[in-house]
Amino acid sequence: MYFFEYNKNLKMYARELRTQMTDCEALFWEKIRRKQILGVQFYRQKPIGSYIIDFYSNSPKIALELDGEYHDQVEQRAKDVNRDLYLNSLGIKTLRFSNQEVMDNLDFVLEKVEQTILSLL
Repeated sequence: MYFFEYNKNLKMYARELRTQMTDCEALFWEKIRRKQILGVQFYRQKPIGSYIIDFYSNSPKIALELDGEYHDQVEQRAKDVNRDLYLNSLGIKTLRFSNQEVMDNLDFVLEKVEQTILSLL
């Protein structure tokens, strides 16, 4: 497994986030944990660089981000673009889904994740 450098100050915060998942994150985690999608192992709240990734797989390199309403704000969108560019520079493909998408159409979201994984293998 390849390890990315990360801000060590994020480690405790990432642990805290793992224990305080939102309902949306918990629902999504139940569907992707334990290699349920094409045998791919995902990790929750993974620090990479100066960021904490909601869900991450090292093989293939894919980051799954679940975005709440605050991601609709202009300032946050700019931060998300910078995060995605950084992850892309490390060879990590980022998929973003709104919390609403996950809650309303989980099967579609999971299908999109599976299609993306297949395209990266």
